[in-house]
Amino acid sequence: MTTDPTLDLFREDATLRECTARLLRADERGLLLDRTVFYPMGGGQAGDAGVFELPDGRLIVIADTRKGEGGEILHLPAGDQPLDGLSPGAIVRARIDWSRRHAHMRFHTATHLLCALVPHPVDGCSITAGYARLDFHMTEALDKDELTAGIARLVAAAHPVTHRWISDEELDANPGLVRSMSVQPPRGSGRVRLLSIEGIDLQPCGGTHVANTAEIGAVVVTKIEKKSAKTRRVVLGFST
Repeated sequence: MTTDPTLDLFREDATLRECTARLLRADERGLLLDRTVFYPMGGGQAGDAGVFELPDGRLIVIADTRKGEGGEILHLPAGDQPLDGLSPGAIVRARIDWSRRHAHMRFHTATHLLCALVPHPVDGCSITAGYARLDFHMTEALDKDELTAGIARLVAAAHPVTHRWISDEELDANPGLVRSMSVQPPRGSGRVRLLSIEGIDLQPCGGTHVANTAEIGAVVVTKIEKKSAKTRRVVLGFST
């Protein structure tokens, strides 16, 4: 049995915290909805967590969100929960853990600022609610204080953050847009999502972001590591 891809509401509006959706499937792979505000792990960004509220008032805790086959987005329930009564066609209220998601959005946008400050290809990325890191393909040394000051300057400048879509052909004609060596933009749907920070950064990205750099808040470089002869890892954290 095949299903249509899940409508990913977060692609157009990352500030949506909940939605009403219809359950398409509930099995060992996870819970599949026809539409969702939950971001699935991908592009280095962790998947969303949250809850589903059922018509009878019960809550199903969602521990993680992953990509399935054919555009499916699978919501993974936390263990040891009774899932009886969940059947295709049921209407649920899907609600994300907003504090976790907003941390992802702030960190993900901050990594784009970091890319603007370090003009080298990226060969590794991880974005969680507690930290973010980028691995740069480079041999030069990096200065933690200089990068922290640079990020603070770009945050304070309050640059608008927007997205738009281009065709696969447009991306092929502009290969310089792709900064990542390890994660390539998804192809096959006919269009690619571009993330733009006005005057600062423009590159393909399907993740969730804040609407203005000022919303990132205080982010600092907590660590710089030499991971190999040609890799420098930069770790970001929120300033306490």
